Amino acid sequence: MKCILILGDGMADEPIPHLGGKTPLEYARTPHMDRMAREGACGMLHTIPDGFEAGSDIANMSILGYAPEKYYTGRGPLEALSMGIDLAPADIAYRCNIVTVRDGIMADFSAGHISSVEGAALFESLAPKVPEVVVKAGVSYRNLVVVPRGSAADSTPPHDIVGQPIAGYLPRNGDADLLLSCMEKSREVFSGHPVNVARVKVGKPPATQIWPWSGGRRPAFPLFSQKYNRTGGMISAVDLLNGIARCAGMEVIKVPGATGYLDTDYMAKARYALDAIKRLDFVYVHIEAPDEAGHLGSVEEKVRAIENVDRVVGAIREKFDGIVAVLPDHPTPIRIKTHSREPVPFVVTGKGTDGCMHFTEKEAQSGMFGTMEATEFLSFLFK
Repeated sequence: MKCILILGDGMADEPIPHLGGKTPLEYARTPHMDRMAREGACGMLHTIPDGFEAGSDIANMSILGYAPEKYYTGRGPLEALSMGIDLAPADIAYRCNIVTVRDGIMADFSAGHISSVEGAALFESLAPKVPEVVVKAGVSYRNLVVVPRGSAADSTPPHDIVGQPIAGYLPRNGDADLLLSCMEKSREVFSGHPVNVARVKVGKPPATQIWPWSGGRRPAFPLFSQKYNRTGGMISAVDLLNGIARCAGMEVIKVPGATGYLDTDYMAKARYALDAIKRLDFVYVHIEAPDEAGHLGSVEEKVRAIENVDRVVGAIREKFDGIVAVLPDHPTPIRIKTHSREPVPFVVTGKGTDGCMHFTEKEAQSGMFGTMEATEFLSFLFK
């Protein structure tokens, strides 16, 4: 039986007083996910193993069946592989955000979701000033720094410290001195850069510096096709997810109009998934928008993103009669504007029914599947 998994990144949340004590998932209009709950069955998924931070890298690896305890080396190398960088065994790759820091405070982890064109121009100016490393522009604020023959520094994701002083969260140990030097040079290069002059003129936040984090060496995954005896594909606008897919030997399916942000082309993802499932056994449809809304602390945008995920679910189920699963990878609560590690709800069709009427965090807790470990989820779907 073929299977499509639709993942709304960060879709789970906490009850919010502004929504009458409901979570965004409870409050949003989700007729297609609710129909799945009535026609299928629900449960909870433990996606973040003990000892790991609650991140999309850890959660999505786990959902795909790759135990982070065995295979995780850092977020940076996964994104490097997605960007076509062939890492040498001793290289350390870091995810590198372009951020806005004001008066020592992390004001914006994405520099106002700077465009890819603007980010590329900033990195082009920075590269000659930091010859000790390789800098690579990616999509929007998501970029890369590679340290040849490096030693992974301890680091902090910038989205975890929005509104806080950066002084206590700067890189430590390993490559820290080199990274701190690169950060200082980026401040010098970005200050007064034409990109920032233009952004400030139109009221956008300037990109004040880079922020490297989550460095590691290239991981070695078993191939998806060998692990499950099935072909698989990944649809995502996020380098991290595509990097995981490349490590696993899955097909990376590029979708025009997919941005990894609130303005992504949701229905294009549905169309490409339906096309891909004709030739593949499994398609993983990753939608980043709910997570971005959570990081922004916007209830309205998160509700809207969840309703758009529901539209994708409806479009896929209308034309696909195989197994469909819907779930978040982790919660991104509006209250804290970052990830948390609680188990997440899931709903699956084609695996029985359990009387759930709506797809929500609360109802899924009473679903027939109980709480499962994420690394067992695909094996469960493929039975």
